Amino acid sequence: RCSGYLFEEGLATEGDLPTAYDIPGIARVYGRRPLLVLRRSLQIGTSFGRWFALRYLDSLNDRADDMFEIRAAQLRRILLELGPAFVKIAQAVSSRPDVIPPAYLDELSLLQDRIAPFSTELAFDIIEKELQMPLDMIFSEMSPKPVAAASLGQVYQARLRSNGKLVAVKVQRPGVQAVISLDIYILRFLAGVARKVGKFNTDLQAVLDEWASSLFREMDYREEARNGLKFRELYGKLRDVMVPEMYLEQTRRRVLIMEWVEGVRLSEVRDLYLVEVGVYCSLSQLLEYGFYHADPHPGNLLRTIDGKLAYLDFGMMGEFRQELRDGFIEACLHLVNRDFDGLAKDFVTLGLLPATAQKDEVTKALTGVFESAVNKGVQNISFGDLSGNLGQTMYKFKFQIPSYFSLVIRSLAVLEGIAISFNPNYKVLSSSYPWIARKVLTDNSPNLRSTLYTLLYKDGTFQIDRLESLLTESLRARTEQTLVRTQQDESDSSRFAIKQVLSFTLTEQGAFVKDLLLQEIAKGLDALGVATLSSVTSAAASRLPFAPSPSPSLNNEEATNLRNLYRLLLLVAKTPQKENSSRAPGHESTGEKGDDGADDMSLVLNEMRSFPEFLPVLSVIPELSPESQQQFLLLPADLTNLVLSRAVARTIRRMFI
Repeated sequence: RCSGYLFEEGLATEGDLPTAYDIPGIARVYGRRPLLVLRRSLQIGTSFGRWFALRYLDSLNDRADDMFEIRAAQLRRILLELGPAFVKIAQAVSSRPDVIPPAYLDELSLLQDRIAPFSTELAFDIIEKELQMPLDMIFSEMSPKPVAAASLGQVYQARLRSNGKLVAVKVQRPGVQAVISLDIYILRFLAGVARKVGKFNTDLQAVLDEWASSLFREMDYREEARNGLKFRELYGKLRDVMVPEMYLEQTRRRVLIMEWVEGVRLSEVRDLYLVEVGVYCSLSQLLEYGFYHADPHPGNLLRTIDGKLAYLDFGMMGEFRQELRDGFIEACLHLVNRDFDGLAKDFVTLGLLPATAQKDEVTKALTGVFESAVNKGVQNISFGDLSGNLGQTMYKFKFQIPSYFSLVIRSLAVLEGIAISFNPNYKVLSSSYPWIARKVLTDNSPNLRSTLYTLLYKDGTFQIDRLESLLTESLRARTEQTLVRTQQDESDSSRFAIKQVLSFTLTEQGAFVKDLLLQEIAKGLDALGVATLSSVTSAAASRLPFAPSPSPSLNNEEATNLRNLYRLLLLVAKTPQKENSSRAPGHESTGEKGDDGADDMSLVLNEMRSFPEFLPVLSVIPELSPESQQQFLLLPADLTNLVLSRAVARTIRRMFI
């Protein structure tokens, strides 16, 4: 009704327009049609002008808050009336808190990508023209009406004549590329003016170009088919994940043929398990392979009739480079461990902040945003609240938010939103952080190894609490082996945990963590040897008729190493500490008690005498892979070499220093 003339004009000009996003090419076409550009500009200007005028009058009459919902509904209607470009822009902007105030985000996210279908006769003509053969030669049956319609195209159900399989046939709306090209041509000019007038730090034209490039790729259905094939290859074999088959040979630029998926929206069913599957798949996309679904929307996630999670619509995909993947993991680690100075540096790496940003001011701002959330504990942090608070801070400081980052956060927030609709206590970060912990413990990336070392050694002191937290969280991670609907028996949970710890520390991936553990155990055994020698010497000397000078007691470093040994023994054996002994032995200052070393030694020896508690460690060894068993047999020799090296070095140091 409002923009139909554009589609009629578009049919005449579409052949002259570039198929890929090319601003000079678009400008050449519409530079020859000034009247059409003027008419469309006036339509856009008057539509938004009336709305902004009403908002201005509301503010003058102090009714802005009261009229907010009404004006938001009017804005949605305006966007729908102006056509597909504005519907798509609104959806993209709804995840960009640096472009619009956060108060508008929730309202714009409600905008539905729905538009009246175009003629089926015209759609069938496009299919025959693109495939260059009659419909009845391709399909044995086809629905007479579209089963779904959106701004870019509409979908029919059909059955392939060649193999009898049920397929979905997506047909692009005629003239839609010309309509979007014209609107981008106009909006790009307005974005440049708006940036100068509003003095925005964000390059609005670059934001528009970035979005327009992905939209043009989305309008090439051959690209979507290739994306779907790649997505299916990478993630289609994950447990309970279903990715439809793409028929690339029958797909053309304006016609896509893919496997038909029968199911209901994930948001319409109460299936927390499939939300967990979605979180695991999303993390695999973002942090494992870097190829991710860039159009997060509840409508793109279905629960199939056989209970699997199906992904749809692969027109907009994103690439997450390795350095950004590492940066995202590092940011999560620094956030959970309250290292806000490190988090500020991570934000520079991720492109959230410019390198020239005032780090101290940013650290203070981030502390204010995240500290209260982190104090709740990682299992109680809401991704939705986290992204919302961050959005307010970024808008206030006018920092840039790369599109990939907002889409990453939004994709996880969408899953959390689906889950909390039937489980208000669900937190997606509680499911995400264990995966991240496992990733940082097992990844071979030099950056992540450096981050792990820095995290575990603060000012040169081993932080066993952080290692214990990472190992504990990593054991909660959902993997293909643990993604099952039935929970494990409680009696097997400890045994399973021990097997998991040994499995990834005795493999090549866990070699870095294994070396760290061996180093710390060697330090503890060395300290235990010193304490034992000191105790024996003191006992023997007490029986002599004269009083020799006391042997040197444990210094602070050796006492710390002994306490760490005790904690590592508990950790490896997965022995839970009792409530009345929540702290490690010798937790009190070593300077306050003269017999701390003896007490620590006694506690460690008593722990080691509890041999039955260590039997689960030995009993799972036959269940490990042959390679892991071989690595386990090498541990005593490696540990002996490390202990001897420390003993020799200490002896030389005490003799000559």
